Amino acid sequence: MIVVTGAAGFIASVVASRFLKDKAYKLVLVDDFSREDKKRNYSQFENEIRVERNDFSNWLNENHQDIDFIIHLGARTDTTEKSVELFDKLNLNYTKSMWNQCIEFNIPLIYASSAATYGDGLLGFNDNESTIPQLKPLNPYGDSKQDFDVWALNQDVKPKFWAGLKFFNVYGPNEYHKGRMASVIFHTFNQVNKTDKMRLFRSHIDEYKDGEQLRDFIYVKDVADVILFLMKNAKKENSGIYNLGTGNARSFHDLAKATFNAMEKPENIEFIDIPEDIRDTYQYFTEANMDKLKFIGYSKAFTSLENGVNDYVVNYLMKNRTY
Repeated sequence: MIVVTGAAGFIASVVASRFLKDKAYKLVLVDDFSREDKKRNYSQFENEIRVERNDFSNWLNENHQDIDFIIHLGARTDTTEKSVELFDKLNLNYTKSMWNQCIEFNIPLIYASSAATYGDGLLGFNDNESTIPQLKPLNPYGDSKQDFDVWALNQDVKPKFWAGLKFFNVYGPNEYHKGRMASVIFHTFNQVNKTDKMRLFRSHIDEYKDGEQLRDFIYVKDVADVILFLMKNAKKENSGIYNLGTGNARSFHDLAKATFNAMEKPENIEFIDIPEDIRDTYQYFTEANMDKLKFIGYSKAFTSLENGVNDYVVNYLMKNRTY
């Protein structure tokens, strides 16, 4: 059986659905299943085992012999949250406990890190593990992911296979519950439906024009492909921390334009100030160096921004469908 944590959330619910479509895995779904606004993401998982997040450690102690792999995608992901104590509990210490159980029970582990660990990007976006301890995130969320990455690298004993995935800007179906943290595609679609226009953040630095801030946007279906690849190539020598983007930064203007096109609406963009509570920690450029993942054999092309946005808008947002 495969454990997927965060299974009621965005990325994990897509990954779990992908496993079910392949019909090759029996799943154990872990999350806080009390949130009504996430039920659409897991209502199709009728025959899978569900374990509440706070009960999982004890459950694993009793059922570890049945577990073949853990995909740990559950986390507190709100980049505006300021509580270090909350991040330490849910992101850092929870993952440390799971790591140690994976060692004890000889279970391979894939966990979610984040491109937020790269901070302002002055040190680049290279997943070379010798430079990871030097990274300086810009918010407590990034700190929690960075703290675990550094802790994992410093451990003398590690799971038989492990991989930390530095997710860049993931978008796609099943993110409807994320509110402010949902992708710009999601917000563009809803704003255009209501007002026939989209408001993007203007730039507050001279190096970038309004709407030309750059991000490495990756479609959530590509994330699922990479996770499946790593599971099938879970060799000890392939263990480590990997970037997970496309390697190709695109502008928010490109993203909005692709959304208007998918909706068959004329482009109509206005610009607003970046909110002051995130302005000082706002990233103007991210682009994953993907050489490390390619080096271990991942050769599938990533979905282009235009194709990913079109699939998301036409097949999911317009039809109000989950994956």
